[in-house]
Parts: sequence; structure tokens; C-alpha cells
Amino acid sequence: MISSAGQPVPAHILGAQMPTITALRGQSLNPLASDTPAPIEVSVVLPCLNEADTVATCIRKATASLLECGVHGEVIVADNGSTDGSREISTGLGARVVNVATRGYGAALAAGIEAARGEFVIMADADDSYDLENLAPFIDKLRGGCDLVMGNRFAGGIQPGAMPPLHRYLGNPVLTSIGRRFFRTPARDFHCGMRGCKRTAAISMNLRTTGMEFASEMVVKASLLNMMVAEVPTRLFPDGRSHPSHLRSWRDGWRHLRFLLLYSPRFLFFLPGVALAVIGLLGGTLLVAGPRHVGSVTFDLNSLLFCAAAVILGWQAMLFATFAKVFAVSEGLLPMDPRLDRLFRVITLETGLMVGALMFGAGLLAAFAAVAGWRTASFGPLDPEHTLRLVIPSVTLMVLGAEAIMGSFFLSILGLRRK
Repeated sequence: MISSAGQPVPAHILGAQMPTITALRGQSLNPLASDTPAPIEVSVVLPCLNEADTVATCIRKATASLLECGVHGEVIVADNGSTDGSREISTGLGARVVNVATRGYGAALAAGIEAARGEFVIMADADDSYDLENLAPFIDKLRGGCDLVMGNRFAGGIQPGAMPPLHRYLGNPVLTSIGRRFFRTPARDFHCGMRGCKRTAAISMNLRTTGMEFASEMVVKASLLNMMVAEVPTRLFPDGRSHPSHLRSWRDGWRHLRFLLLYSPRFLFFLPGVALAVIGLLGGTLLVAGPRHVGSVTFDLNSLLFCAAAVILGWQAMLFATFAKVFAVSEGLLPMDPRLDRLFRVITLETGLMVGALMFGAGLLAAFAAVAGWRTASFGPLDPEHTLRLVIPSVTLMVLGAEAIMGSFFLSILGLRRK
């Protein structure tokens, strides 16, 4: 057999699999038989990029498990441009191959889900590291009404050498903890590559990412859409490939973290902004009246200036949180949030302009008072010990007011599409 790249498919791969094909041919290796009228219940989707070493084993295991469960299903290989004969091997074993032009783990899975004909979709890597012989727990949970069923490798058992220590003890636990904290999901293994879902649920998630962060996006979207999420133990084995993994630890880890932050403006912008603004406001209020002494340390004008900066930065971060949330909802990146509707009913453009104008006006009045004091000194040198305690709050209020006015206009622009 010749691969699509003009290279012969490795004989040891075909030779190792042909007895199994012959043995199962009478049972319909791919349960999706054209002469079988029963609807397909389960589609097993395997993303693939040059997995000739292992894809046959994965197809064989998935098919055998479907047959054992008595499930009418299909095996789909979402091929990402393999040149080693993976597609030919898959077709020869009865799998349906979907060619995916856009490179990336997420792109391959999304295309496989789109092409699936089953009510339920079970995904797993094509490197023979996941327990494709044990699909029953996923199918049972999906039949029980779950929208997303996550595998949990830590509960099911990780075989020696199956997961690098960096992933096992740092990357996965840290990112999973952040995801659980941000999105309140029951999943305890965010990056398990074996998972099942209702096809309709996956489509409704409107998944966007094309890389490894697709794994996080699916869990996050399910949580944001209030879907029923469950998990089942699954085993992880050392993969059987002769080439290195496509995963890049630090790059893909950062992409997962970046995704979690971008999908949670509350944690990325709002809460840090509130903390900064409160700290700056409390500190500034104490220092406006005069210097404060804590032991041998004196906090004075320099500290007051830093407090003003904290208030401004905190205010900006809170505005950015609102901008990001409204934009994400209007673009379909995040589901509709009833709190936004309530916010827009209370804080209209006119309300924002009024609040901004009041803040700017208060700062301007303080500035006039500072200028009046300067005038009494015949516009000569001033004592910064006294004048800056008025000028710094004055400038801060004017900046906050101006940002409120501009932010109100920008929010109204973002809100046009939402409306």
C-alpha cells in the first residue's frame, strides 16, 4: 500500500494488523455499516498527525469496545495532513477519514465532531495512550443525561512513564486548579485527552480555539453554559509512537493559561482592579490629611502619589473588565450574562456621562482651589507639603472622570451589537 505522500506504508504496521482485520471482518470492524439501518449512537473521534505507528491499534481497540458494548457506532480519524500512511491505514481498517486542512489539535477535533453522525462523541488521542478498550463508562454517563464526560487520569491510574513529571506535578494540577477556581467546574483533570460529549452540546459551545487549549475551552464553555459535567476514571499508558509528542510543554501550557485568563475578565481585570482601587483609596484618604508614621517608617507625599496611581489603575482595570465582558458576549465568545442586562438598564450612557462629569468637576474645583492658593502667593514658589495634598487628589479625580466619560461612550458602542 502506498501513502498519500508517495511513500509505502510500513509493512510491519499493516502486517501486525491484518490478522485482526480478518478476524473481525465478519463482525463489521466499523460498526457503521452502510446496510445497517440502525442510527449511529457513538462516534469515536481520533485526531491524527502522522500516527502510523499507533492509529491502527487505536481504531481496533475502539471498534472492539463498541462491539463489546453492543453500540452501533463509527470511528472517525480527523487527519491533520499526515504523510506517513496514517490515512490509508485508517481507511483500510474501516474508519472514516476526515481531512482537516487547518493545523492544530483543536482544529482536528472540531472537524471530527462536525463530521460525526453519532448522538454522542468520544474523543481520544491516536497515540495509543488512552484506554479505548473501556468506552462503557463514558457511554453510560452520556446515556444518563450528561452533556460532557471528562476522563480523570489521576483517578484511573497513570502508568510509569505515561506522563512527564512536569505535567503530572506542576502543569496539569496548577492549570486545573485555576480552571476550577475561575469556572466552578467539577472536572479535576482539565487536560485529559479522552472525554465524551453530546454532539449537540459540543456544537452549541461554539468552540473557537485550534490548538491544545481546545481541551480547556470545552470544559470552560460547558461550565459557562451550565451544562451537566461529570467525570469517570480512565487509565493513561505510555504512548506507542516512535516520534516525539506534538505537545510543547511551556508553549502549550501558556496557551492554556492565557485562554483561562482571557475567558475570565472578572479574575483577569475586575478583582485585581477592585483590590488596587480600594488599597489606593484607603491609603490616599489617610495621607491627604498629613504624613503617617508606622514605627520608624514615614509615609508622605511620595506614598500619596503611588496611592493615586493605584486608584487610577484599579479604575482602568474595572473598566477593561466591563469592556471585555461585553465584547466577548457580543462576539459569541461567552454566553449571555443576565448581569449585563441589569447593568445596562441601570448604567446608561447618560448615567455614565453624569458620574464622569461630577468626578471631573470635583477635581476641577479642587484644582481651582489650588490655583487660588497659588494666587495668594503671587504665583511664586509654593510649599509642596501642603499644595500637593490638594493637587494630587484633584488630578486623580479629573483623570477618573475623563475615563468614565470616554468609557461610557465606548460601552455604548459595544452595547449596540448586543442590543
